[in-house]
Amino acid sequence: MYHFFVRPENILEDHILIEGSDVNHIKNVLRMKEGETLLLSDGEGRDFTCCIETLDNDTVRCKVLAEEASGTEPSVKVYLFQGLPKSDKLEHIIQKSVELGVYRIIPVETARCIVKYDAKKLKSKLERWQKIAESAAKQSRRGIIPQVEPVMKFKDALEYASDLDLVLIPYENYKDMQRTKEILAGIRPGMKIGIFIGPEGGFEQNEIEMADHAFPISLGSRILRTETAPLMLLSVLLFGLEE
Repeated sequence: MYHFFVRPENILEDHILIEGSDVNHIKNVLRMKEGETLLLSDGEGRDFTCCIETLDNDTVRCKVLAEEASGTEPSVKVYLFQGLPKSDKLEHIIQKSVELGVYRIIPVETARCIVKYDAKKLKSKLERWQKIAESAAKQSRRGIIPQVEPVMKFKDALEYASDLDLVLIPYENYKDMQRTKEILAGIRPGMKIGIFIGPEGGFEQNEIEMADHAFPISLGSRILRTETAPLMLLSVLLFGLEE
C-alpha cells in the first residue's frame, strides 16, 4: 500500500484531501485510480487507511476507512547531533537514520568540521535535507517526518541537549565496553536520547570535556567513519527496544 503524509488541516471528519506534488505522483507516476486504497499519515503519529474517491488536477479526495495510531514509531525519541561531514555524506546519514527511526537530526559545526555554509547556501541545503527526510519517512512508513534542524554550533547543541534524559557521545579514546553496555541496557521506553557524532577526524579533547553531562561510550575496537557511526549506534539502540 502506498504511503503519503498530509497536513493535519486537510483531515476532515471522514475525508482527507491530498494536495501539492503528491497529486501528480499519485495520478501520473503511480497511475492510481478511484477505488484504490492508500495509507496516509498526519505526521503526528496517526495513520489512516483510505480509499480514493476523486482525482482532480490539484486535489485527491480520499474517504477514511480506518484510523489508528502509527505502529512504526520507536518507543524512545532519538536526537542525532551529527558533526557536519564533507561532500554529500549528510544526505546519506539523514536518509538512513530516518529509516532506522531517528526522531530529530541536528547538524552540528564542531572544531574539526571542514564544511562551512553561508546563509544562502544553508537555506537551500536545509530544504533539501528536509525533503530527503520526508522521502525516507514515506519509504519506511514512519508515523512522523523527522525534523532536520538548522546547523548549530557545538556549544549550542550541548545546550539544546541539556533537557534530554540521556546523552551519548561515542569517542574513540574511550575503551570501556562493559560500561557502554550497561549504559545502553539502562535505556527504557519513553526516554529522550541524544547521540553526538563527530565529523571526519572526530571530536577534540576539549569538546569531550565541554560535554560534561554526556556519557562517553565505545563503539568497539574499530574506528568507524562519521557516516557509519550513527547508523551503527541507532541500529543497536533501536533494535534492542523493538517490541
